Amino acid sequence: VFQSQAEPKPGDLIEIFHILGIAHWAVYVGDGYVVHLGPPGEIAGITLAKFMASGSEGAIVKKELLSKVAGKRKYRVNNKHDRKYSPLPPSKIVRQAEEKVGQKIFYKLTSDNCEHFVNELRYGVSRCDQSLCRPVRLGGDVAAMTVTPGPSRSSIGMKASQKRRQLS
Repeated sequence: VFQSQAEPKPGDLIEIFHILGIAHWAVYVGDGYVVHLGPPGEIAGITLAKFMASGSEGAIVKKELLSKVAGKRKYRVNNKHDRKYSPLPPSKIVRQAEEKVGQKIFYKLTSDNCEHFVNELRYGVSRCDQSLCRPVRLGGDVAAMTVTPGPSRSSIGMKASQKRRQLS
């Protein structure tokens, strides 16, 4: 398993690489644990990738070992917005993250996902930089990106829609 050069410290954001360039995000809270968004309940046989692609509108905030969340996937510490935004103190990031554990929160792959969640915890700013979070312009229309799970892997499809709510 690839690990970043830096060992995670409490409050660090962890980027876990998935198929098709979609990343899962978590916040490191110490002692090998992360807080992240996962599928609601214990859905038998569902993988994190299928949950991320499912379009589910609910997620549970979970505290789990980073090694369990990442599995065999590569991951790294990625506090990419530290120059743009001042990170909150690590103790506050960890406290806020742990207070949310067990809560069911709204989840939408394109606008309220795990990257939005961890950036809100670290910087107080909800944002996502992945391509799936940005609207794609086709003439005057906005194409909404959707991720649909297939039998063995996810595939990305585009669906044009009239004047969709613009995401920033």
